[in-house]
Amino acid sequence: MNRNNNHLVIMAGGVGSRFWPMSTPECPKQFIDVMGCGRTFIQLTMDRFKGIVPAENVWVVTSAKYAEIVKQQLPEVPEENILLEPCRRNTAPCIAYVCWRIKKKNPRANLVVTPSDHMVVDQDEFRRVITEALDFTADSDAIVTLGMKPTRPETGYGYIQADLTTPSLRHKSIYRVDKFREKPDLATAKEYVKHSEFFWNSGIFVWNVETIVNALRIYQSDIAQVFEELMPYLATENEQKMIDERFPQCPSISIDYAVMEKAEEIFVFPADFGWSDVGTWGSLITLVDKDSDGNAKIGNRIELHDSKNCIVHTSEEKRVVVQGLDGYIIAEKDDTLLICKLSEEQRIKEFSQD
Repeated sequence: MNRNNNHLVIMAGGVGSRFWPMSTPECPKQFIDVMGCGRTFIQLTMDRFKGIVPAENVWVVTSAKYAEIVKQQLPEVPEENILLEPCRRNTAPCIAYVCWRIKKKNPRANLVVTPSDHMVVDQDEFRRVITEALDFTADSDAIVTLGMKPTRPETGYGYIQADLTTPSLRHKSIYRVDKFREKPDLATAKEYVKHSEFFWNSGIFVWNVETIVNALRIYQSDIAQVFEELMPYLATENEQKMIDERFPQCPSISIDYAVMEKAEEIFVFPADFGWSDVGTWGSLITLVDKDSDGNAKIGNRIELHDSKNCIVHTSEEKRVVVQGLDGYIIAEKDDTLLICKLSEEQRIKEFSQD
């Protein structure tokens, strides 16, 4: 495998406020230090691909309002590799844009596409899996998605059902996908966890650029036509103007619906490297160290007394003292303090809009 053909696509256009008050529409989750480690999620994403993809082959797709944040947080990414969507159209048009752009630069490119706001614990195992997946797709028409071994009956993730009866001929740990499953109810999720062929859908995909472009031509011709017509303008001074004009014509559809559930050469690489999309405070508390009472503290000068199963996140140097709480989120940012039951965290979006 030619490492110079490896490209990384980081999708960073999300505007979620599930970690409010830390995250806001002006600075969403991917650009904040949720873990309290000194690196934001998008920086951690970049970090784990070092040695696999050269910095000049890293691409970030985001919106214009986040362009400066991306430049500040990822200064090693060439400015021309930061692509700006004029509007949100889900992941299929996002991926189509960057893939046609990469194809113009290098028609032999081999790609990893990843969200910008996920967490990986075992970096060495992650790099092994990604390297082997890239080797698998480099000279084939295979599309590979990483499937995470479930650790609990999670209702917030989609699932992949694999055909584990026969591994692929080229890699003994990669299998054909039987079916993609939508986010299940709790009873269904409990059934999935009982069976070895079900995996969480990580949303991390590996393919070569010719494979995904051809798949979009076959299964989403309306999206493909937009970017075929835009091809002469890509990597020119007129690119952004033409993208602003034509990109909104694309339907809003995920890559899962657009391609993954339709294409034939779809494979899953089961993996276990401590993955989470860290989509909620509840998921965050499972990833950080806790005291003997189940409390997680992210920040300095935090004291908990007679409290259990709480998560406290502070970004400022205020002293925080908590007494007598069980199962609460306490989060402070700038002039806002959130105190909310973990069991009621679905209401945080409602609070953030007040």
